[in-house]
Amino acid sequence: MKKLTFFFTVVFGALSVGADNRPNIVWIIPDDMSANFGCYGETAIETPHVDALAAGGLKFINAYVTAPVCSTCRSAFITGMYQTSIGAHHHRSGRGEEKIHLPEHIKLIPKLFQEAGYHTSISGWPGAKSKFGKTDYNFEWNKEVYNSSLWQDREKGQPFFHQVQTPGGKLRGKDEDGWEKIQARAEQTLGSRTPDSVVELPPYYPNHPNIVRDWAAYLDSARMTDHMVGEVVSKLEEEGLLENTLIIFMTDHGISHARGKQFMYDEGLHVPLVIAGPGVEAGTVRDDVVEHIDIAALSLGAAGIEVPDWMQARDILAKNYEPREAAFAARDRCDETVDHMRAVRTQDFKYIRNFLPNRPYLQPCAYKDAKDILITMRQAYKDEVLNKTQRLLFRETRPAEELYDVNADPFEINNLVDDPAYADELSKMRERLENWMVETDDKGRMPESDEMFQSDMDVYVGGLRAKNRDPEHLQKIIDNIDLMKQWAEEGK
Repeated sequence: MKKLTFFFTVVFGALSVGADNRPNIVWIIPDDMSANFGCYGETAIETPHVDALAAGGLKFINAYVTAPVCSTCRSAFITGMYQTSIGAHHHRSGRGEEKIHLPEHIKLIPKLFQEAGYHTSISGWPGAKSKFGKTDYNFEWNKEVYNSSLWQDREKGQPFFHQVQTPGGKLRGKDEDGWEKIQARAEQTLGSRTPDSVVELPPYYPNHPNIVRDWAAYLDSARMTDHMVGEVVSKLEEEGLLENTLIIFMTDHGISHARGKQFMYDEGLHVPLVIAGPGVEAGTVRDDVVEHIDIAALSLGAAGIEVPDWMQARDILAKNYEPREAAFAARDRCDETVDHMRAVRTQDFKYIRNFLPNRPYLQPCAYKDAKDILITMRQAYKDEVLNKTQRLLFRETRPAEELYDVNADPFEINNLVDDPAYADELSKMRERLENWMVETDDKGRMPESDEMFQSDMDVYVGGLRAKNRDPEHLQKIIDNIDLMKQWAEEGK
């Protein structure tokens, strides 16, 4: 690993982008994973390959996604636009008879690379011929924006833009069977599994054996993700491509846990972002706030492609880049569960606006409710063994606003909305959000139409029925759909 770090330090720092030597661009994007890597302070496990990328390149410690769920995030970074600005803010929407179309002037990032003469490809890892990686976009799009699933299919000497989509945190599954599967795989591949004894849970989760085991399995999924990163780097080096390839490592959102994925806390929004390659100074750390959509603009900029005026992403590697004051995020419907949240994150504060405060934090959601961790937590709540902090998620209603001092309170537990000492900060954050929603034309200001909701639910239920999913699980979804309609009619 020292050899790899040295390679990045010497070679990547020395290269420059020339007209005849445009860099390859590789995105490595695991699912459902927070910044649980050694270079981000994780001590329970070792992640040598991601750490080597960080040591040989640039690490951002304040990178945030614009949505805490996959399809909305992907819709955003593949366009360089807020998902709320292009109508792609509901999870897996536009899949039925009701469609979502991008504004005519907006093009997908791979299309812009194609027009510039790049080969474009997307795969899982390891790559498989004729099999695309995850393309979970909430709008109609043309698959021809990708030339193939492999960068090896390019013309001789042609630069390439490639997306590597890995399972990430999804590797651990949802219950004991999934935990054992990933831990056995880690033991076979890496020589060991992560023991429960090294797990340190956030204070809002109970120290229950199932929660601990799940987190240990999650850490093993991070180790396996790190191993996959190493394989990608080795493949590039083997083919003589590494020294002229810009590698961007980022996850699609945070860990899928009770308070992570689908929520506006940092567990769901904060992600790793590491960049290594030509023109990137080794060992650089930046603490300014950036958004995950920014990888679209910086990738174009690195390739010498003009960043379109319509793009909301910013080239955070540009010499004239002016740091953002804040990052913004939105959560709307996820599968059958209707919600409407917005958030602002600065270096010092987090502001969350809950537009449906009369609903519980843990609304019924068949996807999350099937996970053993949530089943365990609900039972612990019923048994009255959770402490005050751990009971926060089980409130029947939510405050309309939440404000957290993330430096003093990194786990976002103590809501400061009613503290007079923070009245000025609350006013500033509230104004930031309101201005952003107007300036970016946040489509979520209007509820999803009944026609679109029903169209997507028909596809959702029909798809599961076609796969012969568990009838009990399917019935829960149908019941949840009816409940969402009922709550909407009640003004809840």
